[in-house]
Amino acid sequence: MSPPPIHRIAADGFGGAADVYDRGRPDYPARAVALVVELARAGPGGPILDLAAGTGIFTQALVGAGLRPIAAEPVAPMRERLARSMPGVPVLAATAEAMPFARASMGSVTVAQAFHWFDGRAAVEELARVMRPTAPLVVVFNVRDRADATQAALDTIWEPYRGDTPTHRAGQWRASFDGATRFTALRRESFPHEQILDVDGLVDRAVSVSFIATRSKAERARIADRVRSVAKGQAEITLPYRTDVWWCVRRG
Repeated sequence: MSPPPIHRIAADGFGGAADVYDRGRPDYPARAVALVVELARAGPGGPILDLAAGTGIFTQALVGAGLRPIAAEPVAPMRERLARSMPGVPVLAATAEAMPFARASMGSVTVAQAFHWFDGRAAVEELARVMRPTAPLVVVFNVRDRADATQAALDTIWEPYRGDTPTHRAGQWRASFDGATRFTALRRESFPHEQILDVDGLVDRAVSVSFIATRSKAERARIADRVRSVAKGQAEITLPYRTDVWWCVRRG
């Protein structure tokens, strides 16, 4: 059976905005990365896979913490951006639903900012196939603090464009694990985080959103102008987040 196609919004949006994505998206707090490293090192050993790695923002955090991940990313421009910035990291084209790895070959798997794009049930089955017994699966999300005035203003600008684009915010991705007997129950730990940007960085953050990046050049320019008005002449803007680290373990 062939894997499902990459979601059109992800393929078109991220495919056309890889450099903007890399500039505009937040990194991850040190405490969250430390937890992921601890989980990986407590696993059975073996390769660490950063799945749906995008341009490698989380991959870079893993490398900086002393790990040696393999990166998998299905969108070619994002994968190429990752390969240019981290030439020492093996990078391959693969989806979560169909990975070119042998059974029980992965010692741990991380998925940052991406699980909501997957065909969840198929991905969980494929993850169970490629992961070793007792291997951790770690899912990480930077969650925007929508109570913040600037974050709320960004919502006002871009949410009318969302349509049926998948989102991690409502948590439907977790239902993919319901009845998944080969994994333990999901656990979560959360950490405060913030992203500090100048006005151009705030624009990059906005136009890197998948369903904004698919709009016409003229429409993106209008959106960018609205985002600049949100900054109101500030030289520096702080966007607050909560970083959620979810994890479970492949049963033996």
